[in-house]
Amino acid sequence: MDNLNSYQKQLVQGLDEYLLQAELEIGDIFVLGCSSSEVSGGVIGKNSNLEIGEMIVSTLKDKLAKKGIHLAVQGCEHINRSLVVEKEIAKHHQFEIVSVVPALHAGGAVAVAAFQFFQNPVVVEKITAQGGIDIGDTSIGMHIQHVQVPVRTSIKEIGGAHTTYLRSRPKLIGGIRAVYN
Repeated sequence: MDNLNSYQKQLVQGLDEYLLQAELEIGDIFVLGCSSSEVSGGVIGKNSNLEIGEMIVSTLKDKLAKKGIHLAVQGCEHINRSLVVEKEIAKHHQFEIVSVVPALHAGGAVAVAAFQFFQNPVVVEKITAQGGIDIGDTSIGMHIQHVQVPVRTSIKEIGGAHTTYLRSRPKLIGGIRAVYN
């Protein structure tokens, strides 16, 4: 339990620092990719921990909802890094819904937790989000809108898992650095 509290404090501090810098807006989507195995000091995909997954998802869901930001939770490679989202978000953005229910060893603990905690969860193959956090090197970049920009916080790890925070910015097209034929 002490470890869980420590992980939660790291998560909250990192998220607070991220949100101050990332400039996400109401209605934006935030992707969570997380290896609960890595958080607990293990190897990705080898030691899923539902208690850690539940804490991380519930903490992020609550904090983001207060800012009007939607949470999308990426599953592991065994479900092709598909994501759990609320059905209304999938329909609003016309994300393709796929047929899978995350399991502890095919989706991972955080995807299972999201499926439990979301009101009307569905799984989608891919999305375009405005930002996110990768806890444990789970490769969320494929789901972040181009152009991805790293956001630096004081939290470099949550438990034993390396963290990477990303935001997006519009593509720079033209301007003083552009080259034309």
